Amino acid sequence: MRYHNITKDDMLNGDGLRVVLWVAGCSHCCKECQNPVTWDPDGGLLFDEDAKKELFAELGKPYISGITFSGGDPLHSANRMDVRDLMAQIKEEFPEKTIWLYTGDVWERILHYPMMQYVDVLVDGEFEAGQKNVKLLWKGSGNQRVIDVQRSLKQADQTTPVLHCGDYE
Repeated sequence: MRYHNITKDDMLNGDGLRVVLWVAGCSHCCKECQNPVTWDPDGGLLFDEDAKKELFAELGKPYISGITFSGGDPLHSANRMDVRDLMAQIKEEFPEKTIWLYTGDVWERILHYPMMQYVDVLVDGEFEAGQKNVKLLWKGSGNQRVIDVQRSLKQADQTTPVLHCGDYE
């Protein structure tokens, strides 16, 4: 897996103060994307042990609420397995921290992905420039959803996602 940045003390990409891992690789290529530099799966830096130590050091801080995976797209084929493995390690070492995931994919297509067992909140859907709204919380366009993943997985009809309680417009 490759990445472009690790943002520390972030308040814009999820609930509370977070660390954000901006991965490389996205096949959605949304019009007016705010991060087109992250589209190339061969761009950025190799996510190595030093990057992992940096990430875990941030997660070890008591005031950090959790981690957000963004990019690019953490579910791009170049990232999916490494992201899942990293999420498993984070949940094992920091069970009290939340994991947020941003993807251009939609819940109905990815709810059975193995990493969903580790995700607390999912922001799904491609960014649509025609539905851009800067007043939305944690998302950029009106078509995107902020989903409570664990509650959604526990209900009988998993294909109907439960929206996160902070998902107001």
